[in-house]
Amino acid sequence: MNFITLIKWKQPPKKEVIEQSTTRLKELEEEGIKLHIYWTLGRYDAVTIIEAPTENDALKTLLLWKDVIDTETMVAIPREEAIKLL
Repeated sequence: MNFITLIKWKQPPKKEVIEQSTTRLKELEEEGIKLHIYWTLGRYDAVTIIEAPTENDALKTLLLWKDVIDTETMVAIPREEAIKLL
């Protein structure tokens, strides 16, 4: 399943938080969870695409950073699959 998450920093990011995140990302990949992270300009500070087996895995992933980010997450369905639902 794919999830798109819009992110706002609760406070300016610190280098040690970013370094810890790199370690966590490697651990998540070993569990079959992939994150594609893009830092952005504008209303949100970052956008993340999470590829996770279940909603619980996506939630578990986001909770790792609950102290430093606010999020808004949406389920993303590939266009081809959505068209089949019509």
